[in-house]
Amino acid sequence: MTNVRASRFRRAGVAGALSMLLVTSACGSDEAAPDPKSAGVGATLSADYSDTGPGSLESAEQLLTIDRRVSGISSIAARVVYSSTSGVDGSPQRVSGTIFAPQGTPPEGGWPIIAYGHGTTGVLNDCGPSTDPELLGSSQIVAALVRTGHVVAVSDYQGLGLDGTYHPYLDAGTVGNNLIDSVRAARKLVPNASARWAAFGGSQGGQAAWAANELAGRYGSGLEMVGSVSLVPAADIVGLAAAAANGTLTEDQKPLLQWVLVGLAKSHPELNLDDYRRGIVKERWDELSACGGVLAADRTSLAAQIGDDDLRPATPEATAILEGYLREMSLPKSPAAAPMLVIYGGLDTLISQPWTDAAISAGCASGDSIQYVLQPNSGHADIDGAAAFGWLDDRFAGTDAINFCPVPAP
Repeated sequence: MTNVRASRFRRAGVAGALSMLLVTSACGSDEAAPDPKSAGVGATLSADYSDTGPGSLESAEQLLTIDRRVSGISSIAARVVYSSTSGVDGSPQRVSGTIFAPQGTPPEGGWPIIAYGHGTTGVLNDCGPSTDPELLGSSQIVAALVRTGHVVAVSDYQGLGLDGTYHPYLDAGTVGNNLIDSVRAARKLVPNASARWAAFGGSQGGQAAWAANELAGRYGSGLEMVGSVSLVPAADIVGLAAAAANGTLTEDQKPLLQWVLVGLAKSHPELNLDDYRRGIVKERWDELSACGGVLAADRTSLAAQIGDDDLRPATPEATAILEGYLREMSLPKSPAAAPMLVIYGGLDTLISQPWTDAAISAGCASGDSIQYVLQPNSGHADIDGAAAFGWLDDRFAGTDAINFCPVPAP
């Protein structure tokens, strides 16, 4: 059965969509948070709106302009707003996202759920996939997951898609909570959805999937997590601080750190941004922070002009402060609740291989079950993740996962 379903994943085009999961996408205007009506929403859908607290539904509206590859195979295609929890300070947060349900008769026990963690789309309010007909590059893989018999919940993540809050970019606790609560929200919208679920994502979404697995045991009550898949996850990002201080940030890591600083300035208003920006980074901060629209038109060319000194911490004390914040945001933090699959590349110039090696080693040391696959000749956006789909099938089927822990000594 597993082989049959894995081949169905491949026929559905998931492997061809993987690169879209990993690449930073463009998004809407930077001028203001989007009006949900511009995203093509229609009638309010029937759902359980009675609860409060994490995962409770505030709204669920029919998506009218979603990619036809998704709408044509879905019995439900909705933009939702639901409640979640900040990983920074524990405050309640409104989060937007999308939920899709298959057509046909559900299996015994209900449709299994996949919480899909999208890759980086930006750091501002107008960068939510739910505001775009193609989910900012994720619609193809979402369609494939729905076609193979899963309810798919796609969180925008806190601060993307809604105003009134901010996006704490690469804060693992926040996006992990957001994924778990998207599953709760899906079960309030899709009456025949199962409590069994898995997390799956790449890059920022890989971090979110890993974090959701760690949080599932204490934050995910009422749900049964079967496993998580993280492709090139932004798990341990502490090394950004030393690289910035040493002037060894790669060309990919420079704009990454700039977006991290945008979020940190909101999470920690005591942070003195001018300890970490000068030159073109300080002069063109707004353009570098935007994810789309007029302000972001020159972001790629501006990012290429960032020099080694433009993000260098001003003092050793500033480096230590940044390192401390990055450690708070990174993984692992606690033992995972279910098996994990981690696939990453030896030529990754965004999330360096040694950083992921360290995260995996620490996870193994805490007792996690991790099947880790290093592809030495792959970078960040060209990982072959086809094995992930058979692995997910096996977890839903109840097959024991292969555990590569502990990591062999070097």
